[in-house]
Parts: sequence; C-alpha cells; structure tokens
Amino acid sequence: MLGSADAERVADLMRETAAAELEPRFRTLSAEEIREKRPGDLVTVADEAAEQRLATGLAKILPGVPVVGEEAVAKDAGLLDLIARPGESCWIVDPLDGTKNFAEGRDRFAIIVALVRDTQAVAGWILNVPRRQVAMVVKGEGVTLDGVRVAQRKPRRPPNGFVGYNVLKEFKRQLQPEQRRRLGKVRPSSCSGAEYLEMLAGQSDFNLFRRAMPWDHAAGALMMTEAGGVAWRIDGSPYAASQPTASGVNAAIDPDVASEVRDVLDTVRMPLLAGLPKVQ
Repeated sequence: MLGSADAERVADLMRETAAAELEPRFRTLSAEEIREKRPGDLVTVADEAAEQRLATGLAKILPGVPVVGEEAVAKDAGLLDLIARPGESCWIVDPLDGTKNFAEGRDRFAIIVALVRDTQAVAGWILNVPRRQVAMVVKGEGVTLDGVRVAQRKPRRPPNGFVGYNVLKEFKRQLQPEQRRRLGKVRPSSCSGAEYLEMLAGQSDFNLFRRAMPWDHAAGALMMTEAGGVAWRIDGSPYAASQPTASGVNAAIDPDVASEVRDVLDTVRMPLLAGLPKVQ
C-alpha cells in the first residue's frame, strides 16, 4: 500500500510544508495569530496552514485515506474514531508539535506524520524543523535517522529522559534520594517529536507520559520498537495508536531502561504508573 517512493514523498511533503508554512512564520506571529483552543493549549495560524497543506498532499499520495489531524480533531473529536476502525487506514498528523515553543520563539518544534492500518501504526515520519533532521520508519523494515539505520543501543547509566508535567511533579514530590539516583537527568517534555529523535540519536534514553495523544506518539513509538526498544502503555500492554489517550506511554530504545524507569516509579506509589511490565 505504501511503497518506498511513497515514504520519501511523505518526507518531502513535510519539508515543503515546513518551508512554506512554518519557517516564514517563526518569530513573526502577531498576537492575533495565536489563540487558545482550551486553557493552556495554544494553536496558531501556522498549525492550521501546515495541517491543511499536509492533508492535501497526503491525499495525493494515498487517495481515499482520511487524515486525522490535531487541529481538525479540536473541532470534531469524532475524527479520533477513524484510528480504531478494524481493517481500515488513516493518516495521523501533528502539523506543529511544540506549538508553545514555536509561539514563544523557541527553536524546538517538529512535524509528525503516522500511517495507521487496522488500528496499528505501520509507518511514521518525524521532522525536527529547525535542525532539518528526519526520521522515517516502516513496520518490519526498521527506522532511519537522516538516512542512517538505527539499531538498539546500550544507553548511558544512569539513563536520561523526558516525562510529562504531572509525572514530573509527583516525581519531585515523592521520590526518595536513593531511588532518584538510579536515573540521570529527567526533563519536562516540550516537543515529543524532537525528544523521539534525541532517543534515536543516543542523546536521551526514555520517555513517560500519563496522557498520550496519537499525533504525538504513534510515529515515535513505532520507531522505538523498530529500533529494538519498547513502547508500553501505562498498564503494561503494547502501545497502540488507537488506544484511549489516558492509557499513556512509556518508551525506550533499550527495554532494560524502560523496566528500570518502571521500578523507580513504582517506589513513588503512584497508581497512574502501576502495571508497567518487567522485561526479563
């Protein structure tokens, strides 16, 4: 359904979208071009223009396959149901991952695209726009970062990672010093796409989120598993793009790291983090 030439066309479309819709607007937005979809959740004219360009281009690559875009879902939440249709396909699009960074002039933002078939991600692309860095993955064919195949690696010790805001807050409040020393630098997430690329590049080792939107994680989670790592839901089952957003995600390029993160966080006695499996 998706040939190698088509996979390159998606990456080219993302680069073209960044050049046409994001880069010209970076650090030039007026106050009127930024608004809140809900309290604390920003959207800009750049998000909307990029999503429209991506949707138009993806329809040419795979005609008839619907697009589930973050901004379209903000207007019609029922579009999320398209991801969970057995036997059917759809695109998932985050036209501007890291909108808050973009709106505030910080150069940490990305475009993320995933292709879902039969409720599971089968391909994914992440473009770190400021760095012009691209990762591509096709299920069963591995993952590449700037054209170089990525394989499982042994991480640094202690491992570094990114976590969601609510997890980090409880981490700081409850974690005992002896447990905290088992992990390295733990930072709050601000751009999932950039963070997944850093995991692929060996600059970071894991992530953990209580709430996982499909446009943030479908592509990156597939990249982790294709590189020999893992992507779990909070309850310990494999991550799936079609899962409820409250199911969360814990991903790492090395399964032992994901297990260690679980072991540390279990000591915090947080029910929302219970149930992550041990990897033997």
